[in-house]
Amino acid sequence: QVQLVESGGGLVQAGGSLRLSCAASGSTFDDYIVSWFRQAAGKEREFAAAITWSGSRTIYEDSIKGRFFISRDNAQKMVYLQMTSLKPEDTAVYYCAARLKWGTPSKPEYDYWGQGTQVTVSS
Repeated sequence: QVQLVESGGGLVQAGGSLRLSCAASGSTFDDYIVSWFRQAAGKEREFAAAITWSGSRTIYEDSIKGRFFISRDNAQKMVYLQMTSLKPEDTAVYYCAARLKWGTPSKPEYDYWGQGTQVTVSS
């Protein structure tokens, strides 16, 4: 069992930065891949970024490549999403999710989800 709690969201101006955190509980957290998804109002949840259990591989959705960076600290059971050069279209609720298999990370077929944290980017 893994429980995930996101934090770090808030209101920021366009061009600004935020760092989201995903805190995990569970003794085998470092076995899991972790991804970030986001869901804008009235839209479907979409994939943002994923990281392997070791942190050796990361992937990003095209619109955030070069602006967002995912990382993890297994000792602290934390996963981060550093967001830079934020745009109004990045406004969404951001969720972290975890599962054991890499598979196709962009598919929202995850065993564990956090409750989400709101990110609002003003123009």
